[in-house]
Amino acid sequence: MDGITIELPLFLLATFAGAFVAGLSGFAFGLVAASLWLYVLTPLQSASLIVGFGLLVQGYSVWKLRSALDWRRLWPFMAGAVLGVPAGVSLLTWADPKSVRIAVGTILIAFSLYALLRPQLKISSVVPPAADMAVGFVNGLVGGLTGLGGIIITIWCNLRGLPKDVQRATFQPVAVVVFAVAALLLGAKGAITFETAKLFALGLPFLFAGTWLGLKLFGRIDETTFRKIVLALLLISGVALLF
Repeated sequence: MDGITIELPLFLLATFAGAFVAGLSGFAFGLVAASLWLYVLTPLQSASLIVGFGLLVQGYSVWKLRSALDWRRLWPFMAGAVLGVPAGVSLLTWADPKSVRIAVGTILIAFSLYALLRPQLKISSVVPPAADMAVGFVNGLVGGLTGLGGIIITIWCNLRGLPKDVQRATFQPVAVVVFAVAALLLGAKGAITFETAKLFALGLPFLFAGTWLGLKLFGRIDETTFRKIVLALLLISGVALLF
């Protein structure tokens, strides 16, 4: 972030918006924040901040869901994620910024279209642990590369037709594992610079404000209408990143 005085408001706005959506839906902080952050931050800075902020947002949600956690269901995803994150972080250190923007834009568009159209394809709710572990690995790979710690497993849970509460008690704990492993690896590689730490500190009030507002409005606004608005905004952001 070279012109920090000019670009800081955009960074803070993206932080607030991502936290608001995450507080409301339980996921998509990285999707929303990265759609704007990648205009003013490097891919490494963006991923590092998503990891740090994501640990706070998802960690709080997991604490609230602690009574609903099923470790027998979670362990294959977590094991795969622990293996996938290092591969993603290794790719991140030499990734081309343009390529990362294209990749994030494609993920935004694909996820938004999937969630809006809701295809009838559904995978059996009972699958072997090896399949969940493979999904966890891909989820960890994408999380380590982009900071989007739970997007793959979120789609997987939707395809399996799991209940909403079960989905949140699955993808949010796995996202915390992805963020925690990525934070350790990024810190060990010296990727977390003083400027990144300063941005993290500056963004904290906006993160807390957005999360608080999202949780406050959860259940008070028509869920279907608001979900469509958010997904439409994600779709527009993805198109903007690509073109």
